[in-house]
Amino acid sequence: MISHLSKSLTYAFVASVTTVCMLMMAFFIAEPAMSHGQEAFSNDFTIRQTITDENSFKTVGNVIMDGDINGVTGGTANGATQFVVISNNAAGYTVEIDFDYDAGNDEAMVGDESGSEAIRDYGGDAAGPQPSFAFTASSAAQFAYTVTSSSSAHTAQSFLSNGGLCNIAALSSGVQVDETCWKAPQPTGFTVVDTAEAATAGATSTLQFRVVVPGAAVPIPLAETYTATATLSLFIK
Repeated sequence: MISHLSKSLTYAFVASVTTVCMLMMAFFIAEPAMSHGQEAFSNDFTIRQTITDENSFKTVGNVIMDGDINGVTGGTANGATQFVVISNNAAGYTVEIDFDYDAGNDEAMVGDESGSEAIRDYGGDAAGPQPSFAFTASSAAQFAYTVTSSSSAHTAQSFLSNGGLCNIAALSSGVQVDETCWKAPQPTGFTVVDTAEAATAGATSTLQFRVVVPGAAVPIPLAETYTATATLSLFIK
């Protein structure tokens, strides 16, 4: 009787140990799948930060022409000023120039003392009106301007030329060349810079001005200083 009970207990113990071992093996086999099972759901989200446009001019200086001009025998004088645009607008920007015609004067450059308008606005503009290729002579004294940029991609199409005409697109072989495309001043804004990129490090452009007085000009400019006032305006795209 005791022997039979002992064998029964032994069989029961072995069976219990075997069952526990099998359960432990099953757990270790299934555990990776249980621990790394497929996600029930996921949820994407965004983090946004807006950066505002900042645009400014730097270094727009007054212009003193490079010499006096004889009123009767005539001559030519040139002057220039540079401006730097800083812009973080990725779409780019434009710069326009317009001239002050205070007191109803017809010309941009006026005598400081007498109000003389003997220095006429440049009369050589092409149709449009657009800058002309080279400086067109006249029997009257004339005042004109042109522009170039440190990157030709910034110079407005109006001031690009193909060696004979101005207002030639860059894709049509238009390039900028110093003192080539001359424009008459006007009271409304005219685009001198037009770019489709930012200028975070600063982009430099140069405005050049020219006064030409022919010999025996009609009318003869009076002996005084003449002044024109211009405004540059920056527009983001």
